[in-house]
Amino acid sequence: MPAALQTPILDPDFLKSRIRTVPDWPQAGVQFRDITPLLQDAKVLRVLIDTFVHRYMGEKIDRVAGLDARGFILGAIIAYELNVGFIPIRKKGKLPFKTLQEEYELEYGSATVEIHADACKPGERVLLVDDLIATGGTMMAGMKLLQRLGATVVEGAVIVDLPELGGSTLLRDAGLPLFTVCSFEGA
Repeated sequence: MPAALQTPILDPDFLKSRIRTVPDWPQAGVQFRDITPLLQDAKVLRVLIDTFVHRYMGEKIDRVAGLDARGFILGAIIAYELNVGFIPIRKKGKLPFKTLQEEYELEYGSATVEIHADACKPGERVLLVDDLIATGGTMMAGMKLLQRLGATVVEGAVIVDLPELGGSTLLRDAGLPLFTVCSFEGA
């Protein structure tokens, strides 16, 4: 990425102050980082989306893939702004056409995501978007699905990294460059 486009235009501390922490959800011991307050504030949402768009506007991106479900919100807007198509990567059983599946582990269980078999063409450059990285399982599964279709995953882009859960390290070690706007360390 060009250096000028790598700098976020949104102050990470400002952003973190507007992310709600929900203790013990969806199960005891999990500190859920809820981005819905960011989405409810029109100015914050605009600047957040602009942060992503400015990073990728000069790059060759053919499509944006969004991970179920909050990655859909961000990814679809980013795709629109970049004037490229959007690929939904959904939880198992939600897509109506022929799909590929990938199972993965969460910090509190396991799950499966799917992608349409015709979601992209071999050689296409895809930006993979979600709201946050915890253990990295969801984004890793999305990356694997896109690669199975022959796409090049240009980067994984998220609002929040939870580095203590190891996901960002896992993803980088697997060769996925990451862009995160802010991170939460500790409780």
